[in-house]
Amino acid sequence: MHVLLLADTHLREGEGARLVDRLSGHLELADVIIHAGDVTDVSILAALEEFAPVRAVLGNNDRGMVLPERFVVELEGCEVAAVHDSGSSTGRSARLRRWFPQADVVVFGHSHMPYHEVDIRTSDGHVQHQINPGSAMQRRSAPQHTAAVMQLRDGFVTDIGHILLP
Repeated sequence: MHVLLLADTHLREGEGARLVDRLSGHLELADVIIHAGDVTDVSILAALEEFAPVRAVLGNNDRGMVLPERFVVELEGCEVAAVHDSGSSTGRSARLRRWFPQADVVVFGHSHMPYHEVDIRTSDGHVQHQINPGSAMQRRSAPQHTAAVMQLRDGFVTDIGHILLP
């Protein structure tokens, strides 16, 4: 299963085509799209849904949108969680593990900075990928516009990483 990970697109109504253009080639491969908040308009989700089912969480700039603040979903046997704001970078890994103890992957946004760490629980060796895809549209202090892709198979993350966007 090919999963496209997004966050912090910050687009207004009718600007979905800009995002689709920027993600050209990646959307067509997606089986599922996860958006970690700050979508800012439901029309953006509709544009993404033309390519694959979308699961999204509420970001701090998503006014009037009806989305969960967090979710956990099973994809290809993996537990995948999402939240917009993971809090301070200090203690992030432990906090995400506490919020989503069984998740194999936690997707978050808010900072616009691409991030990927692997937390291995010492008690049982459970691996948790913690990933911020960055922002495809508003890089802010990040060096480039980014998204992330994840491959899942038979209950395992087989590949996960960031993609640089034009």
